[in-house]
Amino acid sequence: MLVIVLVLAAQFAQADVGELRLVVTDATGAAVQSAVSIDSDANHVRREIDTDARGVAVATRLPFGTYRVTVVRDGFAPATSVVNVRTAAPVEHRVTLAVAAVSTAVDVAPDATLVDTRQTATVQRLGADMVRRRPAPLPGRSVPELINTQPGWLLEANGILHPRGSENQTQYVVDGLPLTDNRSPGFAPEIDADTVHSLGILTGGYPAEYGRKLGGVVEVATVADARRGFHGDASAGSGSFGTAAAGATAGYAGARGSIAGSGGASATDRYLDPPVEENHTNHGSTWQAGAHVESGGFGVMVSHAGARFMVPNEAAQEEAGQIQRRSSDETAAKVSYQRVLSSSAVFSVNGMLRDLNADLTSNEASTPVAAWQQRGLRDGYVKAAVAWHAGAHEWKAGGDSSVGRVDEQFAYRLTDRGAFDDEIAPSFVFADRATDREHALFVQDQITAGAWTFKAGLRWDSYHLVVDDSAFSPRLAVAWSPKLGFVLRASYDRAFQTPAVENLLLASSPDVDAIAPSVVRLPVRPSRGHFTEVAASKSLFGALRLDVNWFDRRMEDFADDDLLLNTGVSFPIAFRRGFVHGTEVKLEVPAGRRVSGFLSYAWMRGEAELPVTGGLFLGDEDDLGEPGDRVPISQDQRHTLRGRALAQIGARAWVAAAGAFDSGLPFEDVDDEDDLIETTPERVREQVNLETGRVRPASTFDVSGGWTLVKTGKGRIELQADVRNITNRLRVINFAGVLSGTALAPPRTYAARIRIAF
Repeated sequence: MLVIVLVLAAQFAQADVGELRLVVTDATGAAVQSAVSIDSDANHVRREIDTDARGVAVATRLPFGTYRVTVVRDGFAPATSVVNVRTAAPVEHRVTLAVAAVSTAVDVAPDATLVDTRQTATVQRLGADMVRRRPAPLPGRSVPELINTQPGWLLEANGILHPRGSENQTQYVVDGLPLTDNRSPGFAPEIDADTVHSLGILTGGYPAEYGRKLGGVVEVATVADARRGFHGDASAGSGSFGTAAAGATAGYAGARGSIAGSGGASATDRYLDPPVEENHTNHGSTWQAGAHVESGGFGVMVSHAGARFMVPNEAAQEEAGQIQRRSSDETAAKVSYQRVLSSSAVFSVNGMLRDLNADLTSNEASTPVAAWQQRGLRDGYVKAAVAWHAGAHEWKAGGDSSVGRVDEQFAYRLTDRGAFDDEIAPSFVFADRATDREHALFVQDQITAGAWTFKAGLRWDSYHLVVDDSAFSPRLAVAWSPKLGFVLRASYDRAFQTPAVENLLLASSPDVDAIAPSVVRLPVRPSRGHFTEVAASKSLFGALRLDVNWFDRRMEDFADDDLLLNTGVSFPIAFRRGFVHGTEVKLEVPAGRRVSGFLSYAWMRGEAELPVTGGLFLGDEDDLGEPGDRVPISQDQRHTLRGRALAQIGARAWVAAAGAFDSGLPFEDVDDEDDLIETTPERVREQVNLETGRVRPASTFDVSGGWTLVKTGKGRIELQADVRNITNRLRVINFAGVLSGTALAPPRTYAARIRIAF
């Protein structure tokens, strides 16, 4: 690609991150080379860097917060201090080391970094330790499964994430660049967790610079501070269902910059969640490769990733010989520039070019419908912003623009006419393309005043695809912290959310009227919402943090999707209105202690008001109800419980146990119970309650363990083994419905992997 000729690299950034510059000297003012650790329990940050010959060390991409800085050098007493990073401009911190006979450590309270009292919204952060020690997932699901451990999130069939009841409204911000398309395994190549350094997860109190998809925002940092010299790591693993994965990263960092590359591949015989226990035709494979270069404030990152997989068959489809295949490919180039304008101001610009393609093919034996699809998205994105600090104010202003070409081709042919109403067209062909233009401007300010912190912002969005629309979105948030270790928060977000781009042209086209004349086709419009949240955080005993959140969301043109049988291909829809509210509680002991972990509980209720626009309903739209009716949304899981505990055994071994409880998702009314008994195996029927219209509650338990075989300097060799769903209980994720189909979770699985770092 042309952009790779640029030999400078990125200060890829995201919202509310800063830079800490340390200068270490002795009592005479001479520079001291030393080892530095930078820790924050609230942000799950554990950084270890070294000062250079000038006594200088720079830690970049630090989320705003309070950090414990410890400096160590032989012959000197360790020095510990607390530093606040609250501005995008570099923060300089000077440390003077005293000889070993004199202590320079200050008294740092044990919970000094446990609760960020200036944070106006609850942000769940997952650090490098949790990412590295995560249970081995099936290919394509490493990042979604990590996010699903947090309260407020639900992982539905085929690795699709739902934040607080939202469908297709998850935004990934990868190294400062937003990805607003569906990133689940069936729609796009995965974000490889082996390249992830940390995750920041937001479900409310959004900065004004974030827009378009606001069900939940996941900040993904794949670039950490470069280690001097040559370094890297490699991993390989295998597990149940013929699963195998391998990957490696390597890089070099010098005084003027760094260069790094990564690559990996995986394969499994259980890629999607099948509709039957037999797990027919479910092979899949993935691959990814990337490189980035850094020097000063410039940067380049290039990547390519892809997936090839089969659609799992139902029993009748397997008997008929159906073979349906899907694929996705993505190539991207990202460029970034950052310049420090003054001691209190920073300018940044980020850009991205991307080409994403996805296909579905069916053989002649496919039943009850044979479908074909080719869709593509080629887009360019640019964002520019300036951040500056002035007294009690932390300002940021800027804008972004995205222009892309959407191309859709789709066709079907009914192969079992008796499975559909007589009015449904026996075949259908669709082809269209359009230009997607989305632009935004924003300004925001954070003000500190005593125990209070205020954050206010305003965003303007302009959207042009199947409809032309625009909106102003105010954002307000406040935090009050009368004492160390406690903070009370409240926020309001006006949300303007664009519909899912996947198959949007077809779902909004009047051409689809030809499928069933009784259907009135209207374009799928952007969603407008009012999001309110009240939250509190409290440190307990200097070692635990308790987070409590209450939220309410009210939306017009509430987004969802319509699944095409069990293909995993979906079409955007919008309900007239949506209503979601709930409560979330999380108790956590941060990593770095002998015993760490978390326990979280979420209660949520979600309803949608008919009618529905969009989708590709093959005669089953009447099953939803009448206009004005309120129905539970397909993500309406009332009770969700998650927990994990990890114990460090000595310096080299650890064990972990995790558990989850799901109260069950709703499904549409079953019109013909005799037909259900005939077509659905008894073991699957036992997992649903026809009287309540919900999947029955289910629990899963996992265990993991790891051992460091070799540890020398900054190199190590680690082994890890995992057993998931150790009770081997059959669990139904979704049950036969108009919108979601049927999908089963994996039975007991085993996995092991080895990781080498150098």
